[in-house]
Amino acid sequence: MVKQIAYFLESFAGRPDSINMALVTVFALFSTRRQEEIASILWCDLEQAPRTRILVRDMKHPGQKIGNNVRCDLPEEAMRVIQAMPRVDERIFPYNHRSISSRFTRACKVLGIEDLHFHDLHHEGVSRLFEMGETIPHVAAVSGHRD
Repeated sequence: MVKQIAYFLESFAGRPDSINMALVTVFALFSTRRQEEIASILWCDLEQAPRTRILVRDMKHPGQKIGNNVRCDLPEEAMRVIQAMPRVDERIFPYNHRSISSRFTRACKVLGIEDLHFHDLHHEGVSRLFEMGETIPHVAAVSGHRD
């Protein structure tokens, strides 16, 4: 999957677009956020002290559909993506989550990448944190998992 993601990111390098898919994709990978969560993060949801975190509104949870707001730690790489985003809206990523999804799907199709979905970035990000030697509590603090 890593090769597919790298190929995907290379295809967006230096291309002006209404949705900065390279930054959205990298943020999804390092923050372990889903597309709907990414599109709803506000600048005021960013907390930089005492540690870097974001408020994830209505995080996906099997028992709670609404009001499941969770503060999640942000790895340095995800924070660098946020710092690269211009402040043009109250949202850090001022895109419709459906547009992100359709752009991702279309790009994969054009590039001939089969069986790669935006949600795979969430799983890949969690796996990558473990591969980097992070502890279970730290991975849970980034991903928002309770157990």
